[in-house]
Amino acid sequence: MTCTLYSFRRCPYAMRARLALAAAQQQVELREVVLRDKPAAFLQASDSATVPCLVTPEGAIDESLDIMVWALRQNDPERWLDMPQAGWDWINRADGPFKQALDRTKYASRYPEEDSAEQRELAAEFLAQLNDQIEDWIFAEATLADYAILPFVRQFAFIDKPWFDSQPWPALQAWLQRFLISPRFAAIMHKYPQWHASDAPTIFPDAEGPAQPTR
Repeated sequence: MTCTLYSFRRCPYAMRARLALAAAQQQVELREVVLRDKPAAFLQASDSATVPCLVTPEGAIDESLDIMVWALRQNDPERWLDMPQAGWDWINRADGPFKQALDRTKYASRYPEEDSAEQRELAAEFLAQLNDQIEDWIFAEATLADYAILPFVRQFAFIDKPWFDSQPWPALQAWLQRFLISPRFAAIMHKYPQWHASDAPTIFPDAEGPAQPTR
């Protein structure tokens, strides 16, 4: 183990990095960052000062999707990278217009010039289209697209869960629910204390309790 992951449990970007590292069975030293009290080692490692940040022998990887790809190129037992090109298009739409609308819905006070109801409808348009694409997964089997997008759909759903559950998106809702109750999700959501430089290393994923595949 030669890599260090700076993470924050509830950040959807950090969630998807942890999902890929666990699926790839790539053990790292996990350092839980409190965003209002960022440690000096993290600020030195991350040019963007944002989580997640994976420090490897070759350098730091500051983007969550790049961390996912890096991990899966080391080892991809579930073939997440065996994904149609359309999967990258779904990820780009989720990371771009959908995430923008999500933020302007969830954090409406930060965007007083925006109409949060309109932004929710923009997000809903994407989710309705995603619902039409999903059977059990976005494609025939689980791929990178599913696990890159699920943390953000989760974040949107819990802005107003009763509203989300009332929408005509049965495939999307079932897809999210399977994720939320899966051992895989539970394994990446373990609560870790704030990291300090004097702490003993915390290993992730824990070899005694690996995340289980949900293909």
